[in-house]
Amino acid sequence: MNRRRFLVSLSAATAAAGGAYAWRRDSKPFPPLPLGEILGASNAIGHRLRRMEFPEPTETLKTPVVIVGGGIAGLSAGWKLQKAGFTDFVILELEQEVGGNSRSGQNTISAYPWGAHYLPFPTQECRAVRELLADFGILQGDPYAAAPVYEERHINFAPQERLYAHGVWHDGLWPQVGVRQQDMDQYHRFQDLMDRFQRRRGSDGRKAFAIPIDFSARDPDLLALDRMSMRDFLLQNGLDSEPLHWYVNYACRDDYGCRYDDTSAWMGIHYFASRDALARNAESDDILTWPEGNGWLVNQLRERLAAHLLPNHIAWRVSELDRAVLIDAYQTREKRSGRRLAKMVIWAAPVFQAPLVFQEMKPDLATAISAFEYAPWLVANLSLRGFPIERRGASLSWDNVLYDSNSLGYVVATHQKLAAHQEQTVFTWYHALSDGSPDAERQRLLKTPWATWAEQILGELSRPHPDIRQQASRLDLIRWGHAMVRPRTGFIWSQARQQLLQNQDRILFAHSDLSGYSVFEEANYRGVLAAEQALTALDISFASSIQA
Repeated sequence: MNRRRFLVSLSAATAAAGGAYAWRRDSKPFPPLPLGEILGASNAIGHRLRRMEFPEPTETLKTPVVIVGGGIAGLSAGWKLQKAGFTDFVILELEQEVGGNSRSGQNTISAYPWGAHYLPFPTQECRAVRELLADFGILQGDPYAAAPVYEERHINFAPQERLYAHGVWHDGLWPQVGVRQQDMDQYHRFQDLMDRFQRRRGSDGRKAFAIPIDFSARDPDLLALDRMSMRDFLLQNGLDSEPLHWYVNYACRDDYGCRYDDTSAWMGIHYFASRDALARNAESDDILTWPEGNGWLVNQLRERLAAHLLPNHIAWRVSELDRAVLIDAYQTREKRSGRRLAKMVIWAAPVFQAPLVFQEMKPDLATAISAFEYAPWLVANLSLRGFPIERRGASLSWDNVLYDSNSLGYVVATHQKLAAHQEQTVFTWYHALSDGSPDAERQRLLKTPWATWAEQILGELSRPHPDIRQQASRLDLIRWGHAMVRPRTGFIWSQARQQLLQNQDRILFAHSDLSGYSVFEEANYRGVLAAEQALTALDISFASSIQA
């Protein structure tokens, strides 16, 4: 997408010199906070796993394949099993709704995302994602074509993104006012460097940086990049421009929930160098998106897998027997436990939960899992009575970023709607809590009350939108305590991650955690890969969605 290539449009600087609007409170009282609440996962349910306060099972069922976790990985595993003609499986999901951090919501104004909100055009290595999009009618024709055709109403409408800096909205995500020539020179050097990494092939012929990550080259000099931070990589290459450092830091926080001085340089480069997909009817840096974000994809998967989904089921005990795997799950609505005996278990839940649940986990595997760290996130959806006042410069875009902010800005849920006139809208605001340690930031996320977050969010957005508080009719929050694994320095090619990639006999790990970072393509790949491994173990024939 555009943010990955620093599209610089200097002509926007001229437009930025236009008039500005101002909103005055005059003698009117300061508008009160809108209605709102903290929604989403109950911390009490998840923390119950630590205490293991569950009743023993009252029934036992035999199910050949049990998938634990109904996020994108678990749903993708179910999709592949079903595609192969195998239907004797269930998906156990702790929450009331499936989708993981791709979940969405809806009100009378619009559908909106609660997490992941777009999907870049999948690369040729992402065969399973392309097959999935073809199943859903998004990708048309040959899913393996070098430049497929995509259904145009799913492609992000223009304008796509803008940046608020120095009191002006700039087109794209590179400041166009107050930028020195040496900053521009460093931008071009950085872009050339990333282009070279994108074109590079390893000694095995593979891309240096590929999606899925398993398809990347393993040359020693490339893997060595994992042992330094992205910040150190910039400085090592003589790149010290403040706007450039801001942008790269923003990119790491946006995709990884991790500051650039904590992020592996290998992963930092991967952000800019891994996406080379083409589309016959769109620009290569366009994306696929919907009002509800990736929740649209979740809804398609939910419809196809409805007969297999068991929400409100907490898997609290997994144990390998001589000829089966035992899975005990607590049913939160019925307040009882049930037992399933399976031939294969696909663990598509975050890996940090596994040591709490697995009864016979090897110590070295538990040690490896302890190396996985998770970033906490806060997401807000603001329902607005009308579109707020705009400061001067570039017009409202789908993605709107604030330069001087700890947050990641907001996307406009109604941007993809085809309606000619819209009076109301929903802004989805994102914040990766990455300034402190994950544990400290998680505590801050949990302890900070709704009103404090609401004041912070509205205060921040009032800088570019002076009347945002008056326009807001509702402000709801979701806290993601373990939103995504952090690809910190030294982790991506560590022994800990490699150990999780090894087959675990009848229990198969399948979560984007295994890739070291969280994106739709990796979650889909991990789920489909585990499903194919299960089908192989069950001696069921299938056409692979992973290998050509």
